Amino acid sequence: MTGLGMVSPAGIGVAASWPRIVRGEPTATPDPALAGLPVDFSCRVPDFDPTELLNPRTVWRQSRCTQLALLAAGEAIADAGLDHRTWDATRVGVVIGNCLGGTATFEQQHGALHEQGTDAVTPLLIPLIGQSSPSGGIAIEFNAKGPSWSVGAACASGSLALGSARELLRQGLCDVVIAGGTESALSPTIVTGFARMGALSTRRSDPGAASRPFDVDRDGFVSAEGAGVVVLERAEDAVARRAHVHARISGYAMTTDSYHISAPRPDGAEVERAVREALADAGVGVSDVDHVNAHGTSTKLNDLNESAVLRRVLGDRPAVTSVKGALGHSLAAAGAIETVCTVLSVEHGVVPATANLDSQDPEIDLDLVAKVPREIPVRAAINNSFGFGGANTVVVVTG
Repeated sequence: MTGLGMVSPAGIGVAASWPRIVRGEPTATPDPALAGLPVDFSCRVPDFDPTELLNPRTVWRQSRCTQLALLAAGEAIADAGLDHRTWDATRVGVVIGNCLGGTATFEQQHGALHEQGTDAVTPLLIPLIGQSSPSGGIAIEFNAKGPSWSVGAACASGSLALGSARELLRQGLCDVVIAGGTESALSPTIVTGFARMGALSTRRSDPGAASRPFDVDRDGFVSAEGAGVVVLERAEDAVARRAHVHARISGYAMTTDSYHISAPRPDGAEVERAVREALADAGVGVSDVDHVNAHGTSTKLNDLNESAVLRRVLGDRPAVTSVKGALGHSLAAAGAIETVCTVLSVEHGVVPATANLDSQDPEIDLDLVAKVPREIPVRAAINNSFGFGGANTVVVVTG
């Protein structure tokens, strides 16, 4: 990984986001777009004005989830020291994870149709809302003419994109791949859907304390938006051009629970298989894993199941955190944003604090990083991402 880009509820850009993530600063606040709903708070990207940050023509043609991805991709490409105006575009690929496309745009346009008639609907509606728009938008904006597609595996989509991008490099189909995940689905209908499932925290009196992974008083996740993008190259190519290498994706695995459309498999067997296969793929032993950036959604079932698997496979030695305490759950973007965080932990030797972890659930027997960040050498780290439909992805990051 030679380039990192992030747009998160903690800030626009890696430099703005990372210090707040490390400190475990919650970002959930009341959301005017959700006013009047049973759950009326979220984690939005602050001060995001696309007209100031992106080309005006691009803003008009792209929905918010693509705008976030474009900004993160631009940062990652610049960080990698690459110039999209001069690179061999035929050897550059794009793989972006996304679940819900331009949901907020669709909801707004649906309202316009019923209130004002057909002439009020934009002729760009279909490309604006499509799941493929983020990857296509990045390819157009940054002159990438190699393989380009969006992938969907619910909340594991961002990590799936990274694993897919790695294969493009290993198969020799690309020399550079722009990969990651993006999501902006903070619309009333989507948030209400999650609330009706019982998946969201209802802590309306104190939104900042609502997302509390692994805490005994957790009651659900907080909806969020964001984008995480990395630039991937083969190690020898990065060395040849003297690029700064942040870290390496040394291992990857994906499994499927084949159990339930939204609930995790109770025995965690397929999550465990994904962790073990990713470590084997990386050639990393259990004793070499110093840190786990957990999926850690702040829901009752996920936190218990994931922690049980981690305890079985890794014991209680690795320092475990969940940045969703600070950032909320950005669905398809989560795995990519959290992989960027995992890379930064490996690179800088610091594990972020888990926000709002005031009283660790006694059923969770792990070394959880709470209250303050922890400075430790991180030789190898894993990032877990799980999604509805039973998708389990594990990424192993090494220095």
